[in-house]
Order: sequence, then structure tokens, then C-alpha cells
Amino acid sequence: MLTIGIVGNGLEDMLPDLTQYHGDVDIWIGADKGALILIQNKLSLDYAVGDFDSVMDDELSLIKEQARNVEQFPIEKDETDIEIALKLAFSLQPQQIFLFGVTGGRLDHSLVNIQLLLSIVEKGIKGIIIDNLNIAEMTLPGTHSIKNEIDYPNISFIPMTPTVIGLSLENFYYPLTDETIHMGSSLCISNKLLLNNGTFFYDEGILLVIKSRD
Repeated sequence: MLTIGIVGNGLEDMLPDLTQYHGDVDIWIGADKGALILIQNKLSLDYAVGDFDSVMDDELSLIKEQARNVEQFPIEKDETDIEIALKLAFSLQPQQIFLFGVTGGRLDHSLVNIQLLLSIVEKGIKGIIIDNLNIAEMTLPGTHSIKNEIDYPNISFIPMTPTVIGLSLENFYYPLTDETIHMGSSLCISNKLLLNNGTFFYDEGILLVIKSRD
């Protein structure tokens, strides 16, 4: 399974330890300052993309020296650096994409990055945002298995459409059967798995699944 890791320009104190994903990620893409972060973590900088307006001239020189491939874009553009990195990732036909450094700081950037998960899952690719407090994944209707993460024990289900219809949760502390939940409802916040694995399924809508820790 080809897995691509994209590192953006989010708050560095929101980043997990990137080196622990070294064995899981096959190709690393640095978006803007994310390229520098990959260098600092001694990870392979396979691609560096973006306008690089968040790095100094000497840092950009280092990125161009260390990256296997570099593509620089003008500052005035219609797409964010993360969107550019995602387009590149899609062209490589992965089965899984991890997004790091895309949360924290500006709320508009964090929200649009979360919404970008939908563009990933609609292509049949598993897309996951990971920071030091959360793991987030967008899902579509159907049956999904979910695994317990010791470091992220809390699990929440957040509707991303006005309603999510037919939601059932199995092997959860708070089970659910064929429930309709509405956007803005806190019914499915802060649940936990009873076993190492659980199942959730629903008929209509879009769900954002967030694993988190305090």
C-alpha cells in the first residue's frame, strides 16, 4: 500500500513526532515550510512544493538543495500550498495520505484543510490528518472498522452534512443503533471503544471521525 505523507506549515507545536511515521510513509511531500520541517526531522524530502513565502532565503536554498524534486509557485494563486501538494499526491496514485502540520493557527486554514479530507476519500483514498492531539478522517456511508489507539483514546463522530442517517456503533462504551444525528449535535462526542476494534456504519451523510486525547 503506497502511503504519502504531506507536511504543511501549521503550528510546529501541534506536530506529532514525525519520525515515528518513517516506516509507514513511502513518499514525503513538504508544502512550503513543511519541506524545511522534513529536513529538520531528517526525513526524506521527496517533493517540495508551494510558494515558500514562509521561509527565509537561506532556508529556501537548503530546501532546493535537499529536495529530490522542487516546484515553486507564485504567491498569488488560487490554491493553497496544501491543495497543490494534494494534487501532486493524487498523481502518484497512493492508497493512503497522511496530513501533518495542517491544524492550529488560523482557523480558516484548519477548517479548509479538514474539508480537503472529503476530496481525498471521494477518490477512494484513505486520508488522515494527524497532530499531537488528534487523528481525523472523513468517511462516507457504509460499514467501517475502527481500531483503538492507545495515545488517542477518545472517539467522536461529527456530522459534516445536515443529517447522518442510520448510524450504528458496535463495541463502543456508548453504543448506538440506527440513529439519525444532526449537524451541531453533541450526541456522538467523546466515546470510547470497549475492545481493540469496533465497527460503525451508516446509510446517508458524511461523518468526520476524530480520535483525540486530552
